[in-house]
Amino acid sequence: MSGESPFDANALASLERRVEDLVAMCRRLQEDNAAWRARHQALSAEYARLNERTRAARARVEEMIGRVAALSREAR
Repeated sequence: MSGESPFDANALASLERRVEDLVAMCRRLQEDNAAWRARHQALSAEYARLNERTRAARARVEEMIGRVAALSREAR
């Protein structure tokens, strides 16, 4: 006698499938997480670039406003 009933073999096989499924899910989640991290990094870089462009544009507009105000004062 092997000491193992068919039920035990079925239960073990079922448990093995569940563990394999969990490992596969874990791998998929790790891949998804890596993809989301890469996307977040790309968006953060784009945000920083756009924020810098906005800051530069704001500075140019403020400079133009200053020049227009100066010209207006000179015209009086």
